Amino acid sequence: MTAAADTHAVLNQPPLVDRNLFDANAPLREAAERSGAGWIGDRARRLGGVLATAESARAAEEAHRYPPVLRTHDRYGNRVDEVDFHPSWHRFMGLAVEYGAHATPWAEPRPGAHAARAVLMSMLAQIEPGHCCPISMTYAAVPALRKAPELAAEWEPRITAAEYDPGLRPPQTKAGVLVGMAMTEKQGGSDVRANTTAATPTADGMYALRGHKWFCSAPMNDAFLVLAQAPGGLTCFLLPRVLPDGTRNAIRLQRLKDKLGNRSNASAEIELHDALAHRVGDEGRGVATIIEMVNHTRLDCVIATAGGMRQSSAEAAWHAAHRSAFGARLVDQPLMTQVLADLCVESEAASATMMRLAAAYDTPADAPFRRLATAVAKYWVCKRGPAHAAEALECLGGNGYIEEAPLARRYREQPLLSIWEGSGNVICLDVLRALATAPEAAEAFLAEIAPAAAADARLAAHLGRIERTLAAGVEPAGARRLTEDLGLALQASLLVRHAPADVADAFCASRLGPDRGLGFGAVPTPAAAAIVARHLPDV
Repeated sequence: MTAAADTHAVLNQPPLVDRNLFDANAPLREAAERSGAGWIGDRARRLGGVLATAESARAAEEAHRYPPVLRTHDRYGNRVDEVDFHPSWHRFMGLAVEYGAHATPWAEPRPGAHAARAVLMSMLAQIEPGHCCPISMTYAAVPALRKAPELAAEWEPRITAAEYDPGLRPPQTKAGVLVGMAMTEKQGGSDVRANTTAATPTADGMYALRGHKWFCSAPMNDAFLVLAQAPGGLTCFLLPRVLPDGTRNAIRLQRLKDKLGNRSNASAEIELHDALAHRVGDEGRGVATIIEMVNHTRLDCVIATAGGMRQSSAEAAWHAAHRSAFGARLVDQPLMTQVLADLCVESEAASATMMRLAAAYDTPADAPFRRLATAVAKYWVCKRGPAHAAEALECLGGNGYIEEAPLARRYREQPLLSIWEGSGNVICLDVLRALATAPEAAEAFLAEIAPAAAADARLAAHLGRIERTLAAGVEPAGARRLTEDLGLALQASLLVRHAPADVADAFCASRLGPDRGLGFGAVPTPAAAAIVARHLPDV
């Protein structure tokens, strides 16, 4: 046998593995401490070690390379409506449930629990974001289910269990269950009040649902929160996949969506043929019942985007620190240093925002701030995600565009988080709604920013422009610019208060002001190297 010829050795492209995702992320560790979630450190470190391995990187690639497959019938022609997943998908689902990313605030209701969960969720999303969809919906389902105390008493112990138990079986026989959602329909989209799925009361107190759902997220989950038209109007329901007697509920999976990204996760079109469901909340109060689930999943859009930004920044900085061209390391070449620093600043701003927002869910007194901040952060952080991923990918050159590199997957993933749970216009209109119906939300939001504005003239000027805009009144056509301004103000205030001076100064210098440019590569040159060093995962 002839040995393969050794024609070259590549010494300047080491893989980014075995760098603990928690230990190597100073902004995340610092934010956990100030958010009252320092107690999650040991668990986060254990998870960060598992996720940083070459095995996890390979599993993330496999979960996307071998996407879920729909089986509508078995070999004998019987309807089964099952979705088959690659073992790598189940690996990440098992990790997420084992470490509590699906239920920590409900299973461990202690100070800082939502912020602690944000730490775990952001690291999972950093490596394999697709599985975070069913994990997020399971987490977010609990506040909605509590509108029906008897249902919550039955389902919540299994929802919060730390055991991943896949497969379609009666929920009462399972060690743990997962919950999804099926809200939108072809004719309505975000306008769920236009839904036509009918809910007919049955003699035993349940409802028979007949209609279709255009997006059923995570159709392999054990139950779904759905909206349907009951006699009293649009109503929320809990729809189980398997009934207590072991029979399959009348849910037909028509096809799986062929998505741009998020390919490891299944999204389906479904038909309901008098499928049996439990009412959650009062008839006609479907939107009010489901809104807390929506708010929690919007929080998770921010968390997952921030996790993706961390992955993008870390991969780009790591590559540049080891790759040489034209006689010098890429990381030492001024233009690249500036781009990398800008990516790192954006990542740190997103991480600070997600942690402050998650901490607001831990504090009842923060409810007014949370009302506006959730919408603002969902719009702005998620809107920045796709451009951030594109710029980071470019730092790797052609290697970044190859499927084996995680940034190609990230590039396709980030737009989803801007769309899911309300695309840009929907969220900006929600900002206007919050300002109009809950003036205390604007007061709390501006009060959050004011202390930092007193310490930075650029932020003070930016805040002044916001206050003048609010005083003059905002028409829908101005909602995007206002939401962008609010997002930048929140991020700047968090960095001024908590980040190193170089990071805060770089953010304010490049992103505030009426003539700001929001492309990447505009941070002040003297600070760039120090910022990159802070974010380089060289631990």
